[in-house]
Amino acid sequence: MSAPLVVIDADVLGRQRTGDETYVRNLLRELPPLAEEAGLRLAAVVRSSDLLPANLIPATVEPLVLTSSRQEWRLAWALPRLLRRVSAALVHTQYALPVSCPCPAVVTIHDLSFERDPTLMGKKDLVVFRRLVPRAARGAARVLTVSERTRVDLQELYGIAPERIVVTPNGVDPAFSPGRLGHGRDYVLTVGAIQPRKNQLAALAAAQEVGLPLVVVGPPKDQALAEELARRGARIEGYVETGRLVELYRGAACVVQASRYEGFGLPVLEAMACGTPVVTVPEPALLEVVGDAAIVVPEEQLADGIRRAVRDHDRLSYAGLERARAFSWVACAEKTLATYLDVLAR
Repeated sequence: MSAPLVVIDADVLGRQRTGDETYVRNLLRELPPLAEEAGLRLAAVVRSSDLLPANLIPATVEPLVLTSSRQEWRLAWALPRLLRRVSAALVHTQYALPVSCPCPAVVTIHDLSFERDPTLMGKKDLVVFRRLVPRAARGAARVLTVSERTRVDLQELYGIAPERIVVTPNGVDPAFSPGRLGHGRDYVLTVGAIQPRKNQLAALAAAQEVGLPLVVVGPPKDQALAEELARRGARIEGYVETGRLVELYRGAACVVQASRYEGFGLPVLEAMACGTPVVTVPEPALLEVVGDAAIVVPEEQLADGIRRAVRDHDRLSYAGLERARAFSWVACAEKTLATYLDVLAR
């Protein structure tokens, strides 16, 4: 009798979806040895097998190639058909479930920003998310999320029972580490997709008030906002690969996150792991990540926060490095695997 097959929907790989893509990529790196020991087989649904993480041990994750230009068609027909064909015992998705899912499902929902503040998302995406995400949360055997903040939102907004929610905090890739620089600390950095809820304009205003340029890293989800940031003097790097992102973290005077809503706050964790001071607003998910290892100020005091971060660089760098050690993708993968086993045992 063959081992149960767990299928992870990894369609997000290669789409420059920042946190969602980072999450799947690192789970695929850390889960294989844990799954093998537990007697499970793993497969990943991808648009091309080349998109799987390069350091995967051969044959530990079976690529299931599924090309579909329309997500509606993919969820309604192509993905359910594939799951039946491979006799999946369990499927793990993000935000949405396939229609007529032929096996139990685990869904990861990173945040419910679109429910808490609908103005933070475009109208088209809002309609789609409000249709798919509640259905997924209520239809999945378990809901994974990355913070206590989103756990509370799932209970309050969708009525999900506490025992059906598992919090699996994100980790930090070992690539994010301190480095030796002969120069730098001459710019402020903010990281995240360019969109209103990330509030990069506030970060720009604060950086300019203290006389430092702002570097913005992240794909431009809102092109008009990206153009406005550039017009006002920000340096737009767009989406960058991990190596370049590490360089930018290491060279920054500090990282500023002024987000109006976060499900976790991966950039602040990556910054701390690089030894870079963090300045953030008191957004609940960000506070969960930084603990007491960052400068936390209201949005209108971000400039003062930057000054304090520059002045207290060494203490914040050390505190951030210590804090970052509390988060690992191995721990995230272990909790995820435990959830798989719990569902499969029922």
